[in-house]
Amino acid sequence: MTEKDDFSPQDFLPFLLNRAAEDCSLEFQRQYKNRYGMLRTEWRVLFHLGIYGSLTAKEISLRAKIHKTKISRAVAKLAERRFVTRDRDENDRRAEHLTLTSAGELAYRDLRSVAKVYDDKLTSQFRADETEILRSLLKKLSGIEV
Repeated sequence: MTEKDDFSPQDFLPFLLNRAAEDCSLEFQRQYKNRYGMLRTEWRVLFHLGIYGSLTAKEISLRAKIHKTKISRAVAKLAERRFVTRDRDENDRRAEHLTLTSAGELAYRDLRSVAKVYDDKLTSQFRADETEILRSLLKKLSGIEV
């Protein structure tokens, strides 16, 4: 006798989270790609530097959970566009301190305002208490302090 399979991928939390993240990310990607020709990792590096100030690639990698080689490629592209400066660490010649240039700051502020509008659009489909719960639960799943 075969057992009824009641597993539904459409209800599997990792599937749902991935689907929602990918759909939201691709829609927002149009903004930074059309405005600045950036790829996903590049805008994530830009945002980390805009939020936290000067960081090393390793620090960004740990905060963003992105592999360091992807960070390095993104930093090279951002430096090529003159959005980021790279200064060698005096104590560790392998490390570079990354900082936004004035052009990088302008791009960050522009994309930050676009991100806020997009976030408002996404959350408009929920009540305020639902949005608060959703953010809290996602932070808990992500291991981000609540």
